[in-house]
Formats: sequence, C-alpha cells, structure tokens
Amino acid sequence: MPPILTATDLVKRYPSADGELEVLSGASATVHAGELVAIVGESGTGKSTLLHLLGALDRPTAGRVTYHPPGGVPEDVFALGDEALAAFRNRSVGFVFQFHHLLPEFTALENVEMPALIAGRAGRDSRERAAALLDGLGLSARADHRPSQLSGGEQQRVAVARALMNRPGLVLMDEPTGNLDTRTAGALHDELHRLSRAENQAFVVVTHNPALAALADRVLRLDGGVLVEERGTPLDVTADEEPATRAGEGEASA
Repeated sequence: MPPILTATDLVKRYPSADGELEVLSGASATVHAGELVAIVGESGTGKSTLLHLLGALDRPTAGRVTYHPPGGVPEDVFALGDEALAAFRNRSVGFVFQFHHLLPEFTALENVEMPALIAGRAGRDSRERAAALLDGLGLSARADHRPSQLSGGEQQRVAVARALMNRPGLVLMDEPTGNLDTRTAGALHDELHRLSRAENQAFVVVTHNPALAALADRVLRLDGGVLVEERGTPLDVTADEEPATRAGEGEASA
C-alpha cells in the first residue's frame, strides 16, 4: 500500500523551570493506507504529544509531517497557515480521544454528523452516512440519545463513528479502550481492524492494551524521544505497561 503519512525527524520541546524540556528528539515514521499501527511506550514518554503532531493539533519545534492524499499531491502539513491547517484536519484526519469529547447538547446522530456540518456538507447524504456508521457499530437504537444517556462504551463508539464521518485517510486514536470493559474493548478492537481493511484507512493508535497491539500490522515503541519498530510479538512489547491501564480494568461498560 502507498504511504499516506510521513513524519520526519519530529522534535518537540516545551519551556520548563530548568530550561527547555525535549519530549520528542527526532521521531520518524511512515504510515500506509489500510494499515493499523500501534504506538506503545511507558507513560510520560510523549505518545500523546506525537499523536497531536501527526494530526496537526500542535506544531513541532522542528521536523516535518507530509500527508499523501490518495491520487493527489503530497502536502507539507506545517507549511499551511492556521485556517488551511484547520481545513486539512477536518478533511483528512479523524480523531478519537480517550474521553470522547462528545457535544452534550446533541444526539449521537448529530455528534457523528458534526464533521460534515463543519465542512459545509450537511444534508440528506451526510445524515444517512451518520446513521449507517452508527448502525455498523451497533448503535442504531441509540441514535437519538444524548451522551448523558449513553454508557462509556457507547460514547466511545459514537466518537469512532464521528472520526470516520468525512472518510479521512488517517484516523488517530489516543487510548481508545482505556476506559472500556473487556467485552466492549474486544468488540472495538475487531471493528478497528475491519475498518482499516474495508475503508482502506490508516489507523494510528496509542495504546497500553496488549490485545489491541496484537491486532496491529506494526507496533512502534516511543523510547527516548524516537520511534523504534518492534521486532517481537505485540504481546511481548507491551508486557511492561501498567496493568491498571489494560482493557478490562476501566470503569466504563458497554
């Protein structure tokens, strides 16, 4: 499969009382269409920071992110101005965060449709796609419920549907199963794997969950501010992660 995203020598520093704190020290990776990539590493190593850079939610201190749209011209993401960068995120990148960030005043269906509304594509087609996404994730009966009426697992699946709404080439997920019980996490794992193949979308998932890493086509470890492709089995490379963050020990249910 062709690459859809290339990150080259990403550096990220933050000011601190002792000078600059370097979180990323030249992280590089290539992500291909249709693959599921897991990023693992100890807590505090900068995995979420890396994900924010890959999705253009933050700008690096140095380095480049290049997006390769299918059949289009590669884009140097951080050469874009703020307005163009926001349009790029809406058009090309889907995000799923650990704590959902659903809009409480809107229904599940309206939350899923929101990226299309922001892109100015509201209408019958977008409503039908939102409904189809919810149905594919087993939530058709919950389409008219607001987030407060949904369980944690249901909210997370709504967030996944929302991320897929605009058919982005790249979907980024930050600990998507960290607050789900074992059964719900397992169902979401299987669905992510299916979607990456069926929609030819690239999924990059930051996770402490060995079951999710086991489904990945590749496992990258963030260590010392750089990415290293693991050569062991996914279950082996996550063995040193904190047990409390693994699936089955979150509080939310399906």
